[in-house]
Amino acid sequence: MSHPVPLAEAADRESFGGKSASLARALEAGLPVPPGFALAVPAVESVVRGDVEAIAALEDMVSRLDGSVAVRSSAVGEDDQASSFAGQHATLLNVRTHEALIDAIREVHRSAHTASALAYRQRMGIDPEPKIGVTIQQLVDADAAGVLFTHNPATGAEERLIEAAWGLGEAVVSGIVIPDSYRMDPDGVVLERHPGEKEVELRPGGRGGIEEIAVEPERVGALCLTDTQLEALHGLTSRCEGHYGGRLDIEWAFADGRLYLLQCRAITR
Repeated sequence: MSHPVPLAEAADRESFGGKSASLARALEAGLPVPPGFALAVPAVESVVRGDVEAIAALEDMVSRLDGSVAVRSSAVGEDDQASSFAGQHATLLNVRTHEALIDAIREVHRSAHTASALAYRQRMGIDPEPKIGVTIQQLVDADAAGVLFTHNPATGAEERLIEAAWGLGEAVVSGIVIPDSYRMDPDGVVLERHPGEKEVELRPGGRGGIEEIAVEPERVGALCLTDTQLEALHGLTSRCEGHYGGRLDIEWAFADGRLYLLQCRAITR
């Protein structure tokens, strides 16, 4: 398949990769996933080669999204039960032009062929030849975002562990801040809240990409999630557990009072 398809139609993991397939399942379940499209492995290869028809089809479909986009890897074998590839493949946020979109897809494809990514594949016993799909979604300009584990990854306890920060969730994933942390039991009762040190937040840059912005002193140590937001996260998590089952690693974001599901995958090694 050499042209992009709506994300909801990307359920075939062998064609579109793990991330797109997982989000397709989420859309099927009515979960609040940002709108987007998916490129199958052959479509990514066509764009990387500079195929004129593939690029034209991509530009036509992505023009239907409102505003800038996030471009994420969706490799075959990524986000499965045994391997997540977390931190191995590139993610490009706030991609604003067609030229930047093509460059972003090439960067994602290139990131799967780095020495680090290839070594990870070897260590995990995965096919050494990367097969890279790409997920393209409307960017969520988050007020607060982060990750949620349905089981504590450090202790294995059956409790929800949330890490959150102001702005885009990449601040949590990349470790540039000490995030707020919350523990909830499986029924959504908050067991612990611990404020972090969130001295910067990541925001979309005016010319594309993301930029670090200093957080006002009064917000550095202030908890960034309200009781209402924690309740919403518990509700989303319960829906994800009902649909996916197992132990889950969820990426989420709040923007303009709405909660979005950005990613849902199994907790892996």
